[in-house]
Amino acid sequence: MQDYLEATRGLELAKSVHLEADVDEPYMLGETKYILSLADQDNPLTGVVACCRPEKATFKAYLDEIVGHPRLKGLRRILHTQPDELSETPLFAQNVRLLENYGLSFDICVLARQLPLAIRLVKECPGVSFILDHCGVPQVKEKHLDPWRAYIREVAKFSNVACKVSGVVAYADHERWTSEDLRPFVEHVIECFGWDRVMFGSDWPVCTQAASFKQWVEALMFITRDASEADRAKLFHDNAEGVYRLA
Repeated sequence: MQDYLEATRGLELAKSVHLEADVDEPYMLGETKYILSLADQDNPLTGVVACCRPEKATFKAYLDEIVGHPRLKGLRRILHTQPDELSETPLFAQNVRLLENYGLSFDICVLARQLPLAIRLVKECPGVSFILDHCGVPQVKEKHLDPWRAYIREVAKFSNVACKVSGVVAYADHERWTSEDLRPFVEHVIECFGWDRVMFGSDWPVCTQAASFKQWVEALMFITRDASEADRAKLFHDNAEGVYRLA
């Protein structure tokens, strides 16, 4: 937490949400309980998105062990490091649908080429609130806009999906990236999702492969400098408070 507070010094941080770190399965419960204990202390941590394994029959039992803490806001199963078929089973969607009963959201982290998997999951879980992480993980360094653009346009049609503007700096050229390299990816997700369904994400500390927390904030501020103050407030504050139910 001290490292995080140092990284965000001077940025007028209001609240933060911790996204799980994809620990090995035996440590999932321990990580979740530890982060929830941090959220009980005096710091900006207001929401926690816990790790999970919806592909397992033990998912509901695990869920029942962690629900009830007011700071628990959602769950995530990182998919961009996993075989495509992991999220394609009927059990995976069935377990994700359970989140609606608990008032919890689901963060989707997939590669650009896996976005059709995300679209399929969203279709199968219409009552669940989804957050697409890292702009759908486009190939920023390679400047590959297609077919990513079409996939983003498709997933944005679902009103129960918001998009986190994060991660793009980590997928850019770590040594030579510029704000203009990131611009087409950021602007496309904002165009498709609209200002009411996009929100800033730091991707810290992963972003430090290419930029400090502050440098990433400054880059996004520069990219959106022509937007209204009301729209920037939605991007950097309001939408996250709504989607993650932080009020």
